[in-house]
Amino acid sequence: MTSEPAATVGPVLIIGSGLLGASIGLALTALGVSVRIRDASPVAQALARDLGAGELDAPGAEPPTLVVVATPPDVTAGIVGSALHTFPRAVVTDVASVKGVILEELRDFATLDLSRYVGSHPMAGREKSGASAATGELFAGRPWVICAHEDAEPAAVLAVRNLAGDLGGAPAYLGAREHDDAVALVSHMPQLVASLVAARLLEAPEPALGLAGQGVRDLTRIAASDAKLWTAIITGNASSVRTVMRELRDDLDGLLEALDRAAEDGPLAVGAMHGIAGVISAGNDGVGRIPGKHGGARKRYTEVIVLVPDQPGELGRLFGEVGEIGVNIEDFAMEHSPKQKVGMAIVSVVPAAAQQLEDALTERGWRVVSA
Repeated sequence: MTSEPAATVGPVLIIGSGLLGASIGLALTALGVSVRIRDASPVAQALARDLGAGELDAPGAEPPTLVVVATPPDVTAGIVGSALHTFPRAVVTDVASVKGVILEELRDFATLDLSRYVGSHPMAGREKSGASAATGELFAGRPWVICAHEDAEPAAVLAVRNLAGDLGGAPAYLGAREHDDAVALVSHMPQLVASLVAARLLEAPEPALGLAGQGVRDLTRIAASDAKLWTAIITGNASSVRTVMRELRDDLDGLLEALDRAAEDGPLAVGAMHGIAGVISAGNDGVGRIPGKHGGARKRYTEVIVLVPDQPGELGRLFGEVGEIGVNIEDFAMEHSPKQKVGMAIVSVVPAAAQQLEDALTERGWRVVSA
């Protein structure tokens, strides 16, 4: 988050004290902004308060200048509409994962003045839900989409822009439909694919599960996400998600054709290798298009693999010594299976620093292996 004084003017009322709502509250409170929180669940809002996300909202409190609705998308429009009506001078935004259906529902309320409403969506989250998983650093360096419709006042757009900036987000401006198409591709489809892959493990034999490496763990990590919340998100963006999933099905059909040829006529069957290699090659190209750190061009990094003893404090010692060596860690992964005495720490660095890091770690007694 920025160290400059907050541009967001309080009081800010956050409706919904789950992961996003509580994280916004924690971040704003740390900046000295007055925050109140409200949730349909007394237990949830009390937990957010106790964690430091803000004070509980109460009758007679000073009207908010900004209302942030952080509720599941299936109830967001109604709550946004109520906030616009109850607080006639406040800017209202929501942080739901879909934007088009919410804006359409709000436009159905003929008496609402939507000039003070600007939808937004921070592209940040975790597999865990609820205030207990919240952190004030959740949005740092993450895109924060601002979906300003044609009737939104410039001052309202600026207020949401200030909120994103204060929390360390990188503002991006998209229309509601453009946003929904984009997140269907980069967020909603990956969630469904992870869930489908993880579901195939339900009846897997134990020996197979015992072989599970980092690949399947990485691919299925987000499959642990909240089912109720994600059902609301996916159904709210069903039109865009349907299109992407059908395109994925077409790709899968092509892959199956190549697999059928290889299975029936042997691995050298005409078209078999080309069909499979084409899928993997296209995946290589797609990964290359994902932006790198801080949204810049994706860089090629070199992996330095270090064997880390399975003992308390060893991973922390590794990080500390990498810092002392003066090398910046660009990415990190850990591979470790139960009962193994060592794990593999995969430290990604810029190519120019790889040899320096390998030599320095070896001198300090670490076992470095070839990637």
